[in-house]
Amino acid sequence: MEKLDVFNCSNVLIASYFTDDRSCAHENREHTLIYLCSGELEIEERGKKTVLRAGDCAFMRRDNRMWLQKRIVNGKPYHSVVLKFSKSFLREFYQKLDKKDIPVEARREKNSLRLLPRERPDIRSLFESVIPYFDSGTKPSEDVLKLKMTEGLYVLLHTDKNLYASLFDFVEPWKIDILDYLNENYMYDLSMEEIASYTGRSLATFKRDFAKVSNLTPQKWIIKRRLEAAHHLIKSGKKKVSEICFDVGFKNLSHFSKIYKQAYGSSPSW
Repeated sequence: MEKLDVFNCSNVLIASYFTDDRSCAHENREHTLIYLCSGELEIEERGKKTVLRAGDCAFMRRDNRMWLQKRIVNGKPYHSVVLKFSKSFLREFYQKLDKKDIPVEARREKNSLRLLPRERPDIRSLFESVIPYFDSGTKPSEDVLKLKMTEGLYVLLHTDKNLYASLFDFVEPWKIDILDYLNENYMYDLSMEEIASYTGRSLATFKRDFAKVSNLTPQKWIIKRRLEAAHHLIKSGKKKVSEICFDVGFKNLSHFSKIYKQAYGSSPSW
């Protein structure tokens, strides 16, 4: 059984209740701060597993795919509260910051999941202050919602100054590294417009910046990267070719076999 409550203004505040175990693939379209009230949440990203328990809080960077396993613990349901930060809210917040206080040396972390320290009073008070709204079914005013979202941002910024570079990655000095992003997401069916947006660029700026790091077009780079990943997996012998084809992002097995042979001189073997 699932209950999902959503309070939405320019941002989103969500409470999620599950009374049975369940798992799902999840793609973050927005930066997210999640707090576990009860139950357990296992997050798997690129083979690495992180488990959140009651009282844990984590930051999940946008534009990353994860596998979530939600569990009841000792008869207590899974219960989480989530803050999602939209780009419009982050831009508005950034514009009001005193630019002298912004750490220009901040660097975007490679990991897209950050577990925050436990037992921090600012984290606990933030989420405990919003739970009564969900319990009573009373929607807070937009002013209160924005206040809570702002508190959530300060929780992150007071955790690590490098999170400035993740949260405000639409700002020129903190544009996401194109090749880092593509190496993490080459297997997904993303348009050039989506990739440009996810890396903090307009499409024209993305194409211009990509030309600085590769002699290939973005489309040809992605195909080459998929073939390299497929070649590595085939040599490992751990999966069938048909599985590998779709795992690395190809949609057609015969097309994959054809371009693989062109690249490596022989057809992919089982």
